[in-house]
Amino acid sequence: MNSDMTHSPHSAPVFFISHGAPTFALEPGQLGANLHALGEQLTGIKAVLVVSPHWQTRELQVLATPRPETIHDFGGFPAALYQLQYPAPGQPELALEAMQLLTQSGWPVTTEAQRGLDHGAWVPLLHLLPKADIPVFQVSLPHSLDTAGALALGRALAPLRERGVVIVGSGSLTHNLYDLQPPAASAVAYAVEFAHWIRQAVTRADADALLDYRRLAPHAERAHPTQEHFLPLLVALGASHEREAAQVIAGDITYGVLLMESYVWGVN
Repeated sequence: MNSDMTHSPHSAPVFFISHGAPTFALEPGQLGANLHALGEQLTGIKAVLVVSPHWQTRELQVLATPRPETIHDFGGFPAALYQLQYPAPGQPELALEAMQLLTQSGWPVTTEAQRGLDHGAWVPLLHLLPKADIPVFQVSLPHSLDTAGALALGRALAPLRERGVVIVGSGSLTHNLYDLQPPAASAVAYAVEFAHWIRQAVTRADADALLDYRRLAPHAERAHPTQEHFLPLLVALGASHEREAAQVIAGDITYGVLLMESYVWGVN
């Protein structure tokens, strides 16, 4: 990753961030340091919109909570993790704009004005924007969403970038919790092979391959027994502009099978 990245003053960046296990909040590693360095280069940002696998709904919803709480939606982790807070304000006005864009694109959508930020939102933002002074809101991930729908969702939200909204697809490059190894274990081969295929497809902007990744990518169903942690990558890709090249944000491998590599569009 180039530490001198800047973004266009007319279009906020798009990220796909592998948030891995909740302990990423306490153990930033390589990805956390890279996100922090990148966040320091961002200027003129009005809000951050996050699509996370930890807010799945029957129908599409947009978070319009004025002051969202920090949700600790996990169990069995170190006590220090439950003390962390990310007190960013919400952005109901831009949430309404997101809702209008989605409605115009044919999505049935409602607002949610009570919910807080799940850990798929606040854990990566803790490293990207640690001051928590930029408003944050979320768009849910419908249970019925497939890869084509995720790409279309990102395209529908893309105009918000011109309003200074950073769009973050927060998921995991690989996510098979049944295969978790000890935290410091070496990388498991199938996860590395899958991640390499995804990197090649992302960096050459091969949307067709990514849409059909479950058939084309090696070990796809083992890397993602279910799709909810992969779909935010398609949302991010959909929100990117045609001529924007994805740049890799390097990350560690945790628990042997959770690859933290991430991507950003719209920086140079």
